[in-house]
Amino acid sequence: MKLPRERYEYSAIVDRKPLKLPRGARVAVWTIVNVEEWDIQGPMPRTVLPAPGGASVIPDVPNWAWHEYGMRVGFWRLKAALDKYSIKATMAVNAAVCLSYPRIAEAARDAGWEFMGHSYIQKALHLVEDQREVIRTSMETIQKFTGKPPRGWLGPGLTETWETLDILAEEGIEYVSDWVNDDQPYEIKTTARPLIMVPYSLEINDIPMMLVQHHEADELFERARDQFDRLYTEGRHTARVMAIAVHPYISGVPHRIKYFEKIYAYMRRRPGVVFWKGEDILDWYRGL
Repeated sequence: MKLPRERYEYSAIVDRKPLKLPRGARVAVWTIVNVEEWDIQGPMPRTVLPAPGGASVIPDVPNWAWHEYGMRVGFWRLKAALDKYSIKATMAVNAAVCLSYPRIAEAARDAGWEFMGHSYIQKALHLVEDQREVIRTSMETIQKFTGKPPRGWLGPGLTETWETLDILAEEGIEYVSDWVNDDQPYEIKTTARPLIMVPYSLEINDIPMMLVQHHEADELFERARDQFDRLYTEGRHTARVMAIAVHPYISGVPHRIKYFEKIYAYMRRRPGVVFWKGEDILDWYRGL
């Protein structure tokens, strides 16, 4: 068992050497579309409608179908919005999606999106019998579908056990994003080789915002705009990463999609911004 301080040293951002993006850019915007496989034969990862009397039911048809709306409809709204603004996203994907929803996986692959490992199905890593086998199967499934193994990993629900980072490094993953504790990448130690932590976000993320904090739809744009403005100002001195994390069944619904589109319309008007995939951020940081 390794505690955080055994994996990386504390670093105050004000004490670091300034990081520079190409062509004087200030902010690297990273878009992550989380595409998941929910197993109707088990408890749902999240729920929008409880069963009468607080019962736990299997199959949980309404909550499973709530998620699948994102696969049938919501994903395509998000993709159209990203295509409109020439954004190539990172798809954090449960590898089973490559088999059960090949139309989605094909669209992402053909659009040049990055496939980021996100386990096999949406189930906490603490609950699987053989974590290494799940990670290995996930990577092999993605590699078979896309022709190359995923370089990055996002745990389902950002879950990790004490051993996860070591297993990921041993299996060939190069960067992870579960540790949402910075605006810049940093190195993290494992028993195999160092990984790079590319900063994900729980702030510009539709699950905390809409399902936990219960904000109205326009909060997605308002918060993203304010986050971007601040990072853009700070990026004059040292580069920042801004992650935007969305899910098709949440941000891909009719009453929210326009606010997702407004984020990119706003950011595209600013000079000094790059729109990168996670692997682009990894390569930039390694090359500094």
